[in-house]
Amino acid sequence: MSVLLRVNFHRGRYVVPILLGAVVLASPAFRFAPSVGVVAGESSQKVWDFESDVPGKVPSDFSVEVGKWEVASDGGNHVLFQKAKSEDAVYNLALVRSRSYREVDLSVKVKAVAGEVDRGGGIVWRAKDKDNYYLCRYNPLEDNYRVFVVENGKRKQLASVKVPGDDAWHVLRATMKGPRITCYLDDKKLLQAENATFTEAGMIGVWSKADAQSYFDDLSVAQ
Repeated sequence: MSVLLRVNFHRGRYVVPILLGAVVLASPAFRFAPSVGVVAGESSQKVWDFESDVPGKVPSDFSVEVGKWEVASDGGNHVLFQKAKSEDAVYNLALVRSRSYREVDLSVKVKAVAGEVDRGGGIVWRAKDKDNYYLCRYNPLEDNYRVFVVENGKRKQLASVKVPGDDAWHVLRATMKGPRITCYLDDKKLLQAENATFTEAGMIGVWSKADAQSYFDDLSVAQ
């Protein structure tokens, strides 16, 4: 990187150009976070609205880890549909494997479609794989909104709050800075927790449990 400095001496009316070539900027302000595809000075926000994806297919950027995930049409609007009716202890999961984030501001729209054992869904972040990640999820059958850490496939609840359950669209949002987690439901801050199980950058994704068949739309992440 080269920097050209011009110094104007007003009394002498002359200019001294100084060229600093091949300068390595070691200041922390120029260091990159351990995330994929994030460039200094550019927006780090990414949104998946599935409109350009083909119904019946797995959307681009997504990897199906558990369950059956495909693009579907909801009144002409493309959504990501988790349609598997898995066993009770199964966590259905689709991850975005092309990107990695540590400090996140993550949100998604969720609509519960069906489910007798479980219903609703959630978002995951700092995922290492299908068995290790953070999760916040909305369950209209249980009338609650909860945040978990999932380690080696086992959930540990970090915080919970009672909320009314229904089959309408809802916006789930989670932020994490360092160990501090804050979760919102429909723009209301409802959950806060601290946890340091996963400290490195990881994948993001969407989640449901057991037979919860749900629509997901407008997955958005920024850092």
